[in-house]
Amino acid sequence: MTTLPWLEPDHLWFPPAEEALDDPDGLLALGGDLSTDRLVLAYRNGIFPWYSDDQPILWWSPDPRCVLFPPDIHISRSLRRTLNQRRFHVTADRAFSRIIRLCGSTRAEGTWITDDMVAAYTELHRRGIAHSIEIWNRNNELAGGMYGVALGRCFFGESMFSLETNASKVLMVHLANQLRLWGYRMMDCQVESGHLLTMGARSIPRAEFLSILRACVDQKPDQSDWTFTWEWRGPEV
Repeated sequence: MTTLPWLEPDHLWFPPAEEALDDPDGLLALGGDLSTDRLVLAYRNGIFPWYSDDQPILWWSPDPRCVLFPPDIHISRSLRRTLNQRRFHVTADRAFSRIIRLCGSTRAEGTWITDDMVAAYTELHRRGIAHSIEIWNRNNELAGGMYGVALGRCFFGESMFSLETNASKVLMVHLANQLRLWGYRMMDCQVESGHLLTMGARSIPRAEFLSILRACVDQKPDQSDWTFTWEWRGPEV
């Protein structure tokens, strides 16, 4: 049986992502902490935390990796109709605390977003590294949201929720197009789902993911201010 590395809180390092297990897919290491420095080091190397309250911190780098390249965002005919109705508008960094907590509380299958995770990513947000994306209905009520981490020209999506039909899809369209305008190379979706695949995401080998990551994680995006300006131009059919 393969022995996984145990990370000590006072030693900031990770084994190479390529050493992750095949079963369970991508499990790389245990332990450590959720300090800002460790989280940034993890994301820079294609690694992310995912664990439950009754577990030590688990660090992952799955193979293959699900990603969305911003120009590849797919807009179905039915989604075009929703966009044409202009039922929603999208903002960023207006309600980070609400978004991250709703990402945890709205999942029927439970959540890995522990109180420690909330505290750690809130600190990342305070430092301008983690961001929330909010989608609002015509009554200015929250209809859905997402949070994630931005480093260089990469955005790492962490979790998303939707309170109204198609809200998460409209959010994805706005986010992908805004990232494209800012010069982001890719959005990391971690593990594929049917929803992501219908939006244009696809799985690529971890080696390819890491190669893209290393090429653009130190490149500054064209805009660092997370103010959304992209708008759907419709109407289209």
